Amino acid sequence: MSKKTSDKIQALNAINKNGILLVFPIKNKNEYNSIWKELYPRSKMKWEWDENGDNRVAKLWHLREELSSSREVIYSKWLSGRATFFSKPLFKSLYRLSREWNSNQKTRESMQILDCLKMDSPLSTKQLKEATHLQGKYFERTYEKAMKPLWQHFDIVAVGEIQDSSFPSLAIASTESFFEDLVLEAKEKSLSEAQEIFKTYVPQNSLVEKFWRKLQN
Repeated sequence: MSKKTSDKIQALNAINKNGILLVFPIKNKNEYNSIWKELYPRSKMKWEWDENGDNRVAKLWHLREELSSSREVIYSKWLSGRATFFSKPLFKSLYRLSREWNSNQKTRESMQILDCLKMDSPLSTKQLKEATHLQGKYFERTYEKAMKPLWQHFDIVAVGEIQDSSFPSLAIASTESFFEDLVLEAKEKSLSEAQEIFKTYVPQNSLVEKFWRKLQN
């Protein structure tokens, strides 16, 4: 078994065991667990990309893309707006629970983006901006503001990358469109069942739970 395959298997096992993992740690703090910490538990991460830096950072970045396009786990910009992976059981429960509260931060542009992705998923950032006429620096803040509640409310997910310029762009999809079976299973869950699964993976008063509560206010 190659090291790359071994890292992918280890990462998948860690995500499924923990339910939720960041890709990279936040300032190497232990409050939020991450794939980095699971793969390299004795190493502090340094954000280095040059040839003399820690090549494990770049390797994990590429592993992030491979995991996100695998359909085995769910990738989103969720926890504090950072790259986050979920196991399917926890994601389904979060999706079900999030239907109980209204995301009043969704703008007109948010709904425009979501409607676009429901018709055609996945799209790159460039394609999505063009389809919704939000391209260019003038609309940058509008686009970011519109995307934030869609990530937070689990309406959209990231599913790999699309090569549509000199650099690959995140492939963004409507959750309902790309994970139709998963969403149907989530909607069939009772509220109490979803809450129990949430409690299994998210300890009370943990930073993840505090972030979750904050989203509902």
